[in-house]
Amino acid sequence: MDWFRRLTLSTQFFVASFPILLAGMLVIGFVVEHEIERGVVRRIAEVQSLYVDSLVAPNLAALLADPRDPAHRDRLDTLFSDTPLGRKLVAFILWRPDGTVLYSNEHALIGRVLPIGPGLATAMGGGIYSKVIDRREQPHDYAQRGWPDRLIETYAPVPAQGQGGARAIAEFYQTTDELDRAMTLARTRTWGTVAATTVAMLVILSGLVRRASRTIVEQRRELNARVAELSALLDANQRLDAKVRRAAAETTTLSERFLRRVAADLHDGPAQDLGFAQMRLVSMTEGAARTDGSSTLVVAASDLAAVRTAVDTAMADLRSISAGLQLPEIERLAPTEIAARAVRDYERKTGASVAWSGSGEAGEAPLAVKIAIYRVLQELLANGLRHAGGVGQTVDLTSTADQVTLRVGDRGQGFDAKAAGTRDRGGIAGMRERVEALGGVFELVSTPGAGTVAHVRLPLRLPEAGHA
Repeated sequence: MDWFRRLTLSTQFFVASFPILLAGMLVIGFVVEHEIERGVVRRIAEVQSLYVDSLVAPNLAALLADPRDPAHRDRLDTLFSDTPLGRKLVAFILWRPDGTVLYSNEHALIGRVLPIGPGLATAMGGGIYSKVIDRREQPHDYAQRGWPDRLIETYAPVPAQGQGGARAIAEFYQTTDELDRAMTLARTRTWGTVAATTVAMLVILSGLVRRASRTIVEQRRELNARVAELSALLDANQRLDAKVRRAAAETTTLSERFLRRVAADLHDGPAQDLGFAQMRLVSMTEGAARTDGSSTLVVAASDLAAVRTAVDTAMADLRSISAGLQLPEIERLAPTEIAARAVRDYERKTGASVAWSGSGEAGEAPLAVKIAIYRVLQELLANGLRHAGGVGQTVDLTSTADQVTLRVGDRGQGFDAKAAGTRDRGGIAGMRERVEALGGVFELVSTPGAGTVAHVRLPLRLPEAGHA
């Protein structure tokens, strides 16, 4: 059936409907032809019955009174030999209602009692019985070899003239010439009409289906073109998404390297100079304190002490900034180890306590994902300390072969997450952008008075990204 499915809808309809309509045409044609033949046979039988009745009825009373009188037989012989009716009939039998043969053009049958068949019984009841028969199937012994193969057999009641009721039954056989002529004409008209109607139906329906098929084909072509365009756009979007993820991963790595260089430059440049100035200020302050205590030196010592305090504060800030900018060595650590390191660093710097748990495979991850784990966890813990006072902080990490899942929560006062969505609250937007840029998911659930929980999922495989 594959060849059928490859055809157009209009061709499929034509192939499927043609045999159905052809079968219907043949059935209707044969039924109509049969009914026409029955009607023509009955009409011919009725006409001939009236003709026979007009010839036989005037002689029937005398024949019934003396069936053996040769004069009656000769008169009937003349009627059925020298008249137009006689030339159409090949056999004629006149029956009594009891089955006795009153007259026959085959004189040997006169006086014989023959079985009563269905045709004779019908005529005895007042009806006319007629049908087309095959002479070779005729059971009567009076069937002649010279008769045509097809005959019209008729049984009709014959009332005696001036008397009611059937006094005799006429059985006669006639040729089918008239029937054949009528049927040839009727058959030609019938089959021509049925065939023309069938063809017209097929053409009209095929035309309608062809129009619908053409519309469907055009729509299918347009749909395929749209699907091809959408597929191309989808492929392009996927390629762009992969490029964005790679760019985000590279940007994260480059940003961390840049921050590391900035931290190193701060440590090696301004921090060294400030450190030298700090040492000189310490020496000058101590020298001024050992002098004789003049008012000028006292003022100088006081100013030097103030400058020293400012330099000490700046030095502490520089060291804090440098330490915050620089990541610990995490390139060789697994995701679970990175999270544990971030928790330990947070606890060491703040003195807070965090309930930590990590499980799953200790697989490798791209450097950008490792950086995101550390930075996001660092920011979430700092937010928990800032907004929840570090109460009930928990960190759970689960690692599989494909992704890392982080759950960071606290039991602080919480906040309205919907209201916070219109503004940045503790770097939430930055964390979400960092995670989603790598193809991850960042979800924050917080209810006022019920604490806050953050769910982070990061992929362990980036498009064409090298592993650390």
